[in-house]
Amino acid sequence: MNFSSKLLSNAVEEISKLPGIGKSTALRLALHLVNKEKGDIDLLLKSIRDLKDSVVFCEKCKSISDEKICDICLSVNRDTKTLCIVEDIRDVMAIENTGQFKGLYHVLGGKISPVDGIGPNQLNIDSLIDRVESEEINEIIFALSATMEGDTTNYYIFRKINKDGIRFSTIARGVSIGDNLEYTDEITLGRSIIKRIPFEQSSS
Repeated sequence: MNFSSKLLSNAVEEISKLPGIGKSTALRLALHLVNKEKGDIDLLLKSIRDLKDSVVFCEKCKSISDEKICDICLSVNRDTKTLCIVEDIRDVMAIENTGQFKGLYHVLGGKISPVDGIGPNQLNIDSLIDRVESEEINEIIFALSATMEGDTTNYYIFRKINKDGIRFSTIARGVSIGDNLEYTDEITLGRSIIKRIPFEQSSS
């Protein structure tokens, strides 16, 4: 791609480093920014800088938060005895959009994938175990992607935590095998939460 402006070229190069953004889309975005008012650009830059400088991970659930403890964990309207295990913040947002789950979350930050060099120690599993030991948890819902890596992670956690008094369940397979939760429509995902099944039956 040939540019008449080195500044434009540099902007396109940086924008195209974002996930899912190719050079053509990056060029379209860069040209859009060129035509925006300076005040609008300043607001955009400030929001990105604030995100990078100030966002933290909730000390309890490990989701992205503005404070040490996120609003979901602090809410008095949540079922604190039900814990939903998800891969990342996008899954929290997807489930919250269904309006069907009122428990708490625990964000692993990924899933076990030996091919990618990701083992249990790279995930928020130890903090999950600590939560289960220190909090009164009656049910753990596995809501990881329906992939081999997701199932492997579910089973690993189940073996590490399995104890009397805790019911383990997994979202119903209304979510297609191999699908990521963030791409599942809200109705299907909501029904999968409501019709969750015992984890021990999920592989049968």
